[in-house]
Amino acid sequence: MADMMTLGWRERLALPQFGIATLKVKLDTGARSSALHVDALETFERDGETWLRFMVGLGRRSTRHMQCEAKAFDRRVVVDTGGGRSERWFIRTEVMLAGERFEVDMNLTDRRHMLFPMLLGRTALMGRFTVDPALSYTLPRPAHTMVDKP
Repeated sequence: MADMMTLGWRERLALPQFGIATLKVKLDTGARSSALHVDALETFERDGETWLRFMVGLGRRSTRHMQCEAKAFDRRVVVDTGGGRSERWFIRTEVMLAGERFEVDMNLTDRRHMLFPMLLGRTALMGRFTVDPALSYTLPRPAHTMVDKP
């Protein structure tokens, strides 16, 4: 475990599938799954499979949003920090963090009252990074808010 990079409890990452080069994220070892704040979530069918269309804000107070689409990966019950249970859609998408590019399962939810639009849970962090709660934003700030989608 000594060879894993140590990150702070809050960082910035990229979501290349959606063309987003920087998004503030809370690294939360207490949460099992990862979550992304989305607006206007809707389902639709494509080639006989369920897809999700949603809007991702590019900053807490930003009026800029990206319209995104992703194939639905799963729908499961999630228990929040207050013990509330809700059924949420999950997608599988790539994230870029600290020079690593890897897939995570992420639920789509309303996080508008949270400090961070995204939470990266312990399942995504495990075996990749350690988190030091005394640190914040250990990585250099990306120059742009959008990247070209693959």
